[in-house]
Amino acid sequence: MTLTDTETATRPVSDAKFVLATDLDGTFLGGSDADRKTLYDWIEANRDTVGLIFVTGRDPEFLMRMCAAGEMPWPEYAVCDVGTSITQMSRTRGVVPIVPLEEDIARRWNDAGPHIREALDGHPGLTLQPTEFRYRVSYDLDMAKFDPSAHEKMADLGYDTLISDDRFFDVLPKGVSKGPSIRRLVQHLGIEESRVLCAGDTMNDLSMLACGLNAVAVGGSEQPLLDKLRDVDTVYRASAIGAAGILEAIDALNLHETSKGA
Repeated sequence: MTLTDTETATRPVSDAKFVLATDLDGTFLGGSDADRKTLYDWIEANRDTVGLIFVTGRDPEFLMRMCAAGEMPWPEYAVCDVGTSITQMSRTRGVVPIVPLEEDIARRWNDAGPHIREALDGHPGLTLQPTEFRYRVSYDLDMAKFDPSAHEKMADLGYDTLISDDRFFDVLPKGVSKGPSIRRLVQHLGIEESRVLCAGDTMNDLSMLACGLNAVAVGGSEQPLLDKLRDVDTVYRASAIGAAGILEAIDALNLHETSKGA
């Protein structure tokens, strides 16, 4: 199923003056209550010109629950599961996978879940998460006990691995992560790249922040992420934490009028 518009705006997202593609934990959900309210209220007041895409390790159903509870603005689209799900988020129809984009992810994954879980069963430092995701396998990570040979083991099987926040270990389809998936979504939707801002704060945001689109590493970002981004000239390094850092970057890069810049 393909939807041509959403219930959150009166225009296609490709017509938005500015599109925010943001990580959640530590970024869109980061900072003080007042900072989050300022950003969220600004988005809702500018829905005719601002598009919203979540790019997160969370699953789409989690996003639906949070948005339905009124805890954050409703996104028009979402890149979830560390880039392995690409969906439209509809108030009336729920999660609507974008089939042309997910077909390639499914092909690269090739129903690998059982094989990967068997290969990493009992691996030091990894505890399998109870949720079975469609196109990834995720573990809680104990860095003190972790045996790094897991990376080589998965590479030999043809899959990518990702550690984030020194707490999570993900096995992903080869070549699939937040960066490639947000770029494919932007292209699929016909969004002018110069209108997009990607926002993040941890290592699982690296591929997104380094993908060539406008990007911001919000205040409080992981030092290893900042180190990796040191020579990436498309990345703005915000001083403000979380949600406030996003607004800081929008204003500094002159991507849309904000109350600060007005």
